[in-house]
Amino acid sequence: MNFNVYLDDETGRALAALAKRRHTTRNALIRDAVRDWLARHGQRTWPNSVLEFTGDPEFEPFERRREELCPEADDPFAVA
Repeated sequence: MNFNVYLDDETGRALAALAKRRHTTRNALIRDAVRDWLARHGQRTWPNSVLEFTGDPEFEPFERRREELCPEADDPFAVA
């Protein structure tokens, strides 16, 4: 897939200089930058193994033990 990207002169010069130092092309640097950005900012979802997890039949639900919990203590920092 092809795109046209317009950069200001300073950014274009910096990109060209970096490409030369790394012995690669400007396009390769832009591809890497976009891929990295998408990895950090793209939509994150749980893997299917998590989404489709139905539980382990050998473990009882933790809610079953809820009545064994101690009652909550009064919060000394709560505003009355």
